[in-house]
Amino acid sequence: MCGLRSRAMAQPELGSRFQRGFLAARRLGSLPWPELEQTLRTSPDSPLLADILHKTILHPLCVKYPPSTKYRRCFLTELIKKHESTAAEPLDELYDALAGILNEEETTHCYKNYLLPTGECVTLSENVAIISGGTTGLVTWDAALHLAEWAIGNPAVFTHRTVLELGSGIGFTGIAICKTCNPKTYVFSDCHPCVLRQLTENIRLNGFVPEPETTPRIRTEPRGQEAEARNSQKPELIVAELDWGSVTEKQLSDLHPDVVVAADVVYDPEIILALIGMLQKLSTSRADGKPPEVYIAFTVRNPDTDHLFRAELGKAAIGWQIIPAHSNSIFLYDVQPNVTILQLFI
Repeated sequence: MCGLRSRAMAQPELGSRFQRGFLAARRLGSLPWPELEQTLRTSPDSPLLADILHKTILHPLCVKYPPSTKYRRCFLTELIKKHESTAAEPLDELYDALAGILNEEETTHCYKNYLLPTGECVTLSENVAIISGGTTGLVTWDAALHLAEWAIGNPAVFTHRTVLELGSGIGFTGIAICKTCNPKTYVFSDCHPCVLRQLTENIRLNGFVPEPETTPRIRTEPRGQEAEARNSQKPELIVAELDWGSVTEKQLSDLHPDVVVAADVVYDPEIILALIGMLQKLSTSRADGKPPEVYIAFTVRNPDTDHLFRAELGKAAIGWQIIPAHSNSIFLYDVQPNVTILQLFI
């Protein structure tokens, strides 16, 4: 009796795990197929498959903002295989859903939906190719997910503050922070025109309206009821074209950043040197002389590149400390990426 109860409790959790992974189009092999097989062996007539279908392919988010056609086709094919390996009655909904997808044409863009602890989600339009238009900035990388997880667990770093993100890509980290951490102003930045267009589209897709970068920004401290009203409003979002090599200290000082974040910008020696130069400019960018807090997340793909980055930080007299690993796996529950977050002291 106890075993039956525990299996019944596990099934909704299993459906939710499939849902989170599928809507975000995580690698199919990382989804909990072995647990599904085990459950179907003991309960072949379980409603679990129908539950998974409705939480994934037939979910309103997937219907409106679907992952790629290929991804959905492969997912359904695998789900049907698991169903056919049991002695259960055929589930017509599975085959109807697959028939609908087989009639679709492949597109160059797809959507990924990341469910937040608040019940909201971050929806992103992405390119199906890792490299497109001469840039890798049109997809979301694990370091961005990792940085967002850390931010969600540490909202006080961002609440009511001005945040500048370097190399925002298509916007995942910033949109997640804006939806969960209530910053006063969030400045997304990148230098590639294709990325900036996609970034602006994704910001609008998530219910925000970016301000024109040219809007004059006079920094004043609100008081009383004005402060309360501002704190309850949506943050001000700005999309800025920033070239690390040519940006001036004046441009940076106009942004007034309290906090600077970046994800996956440490992967090439030339980019590292440009980033160090950018950080040096940021160190003197505030009128009050107080440098912003800086947090950089990156995947360690090549130890030599990692060592170079830390060596260059030392040459520039920029201190650093490793942010301890967090345990709240919201987006990266399926893998343990080799991601480091450094706090820099510029």
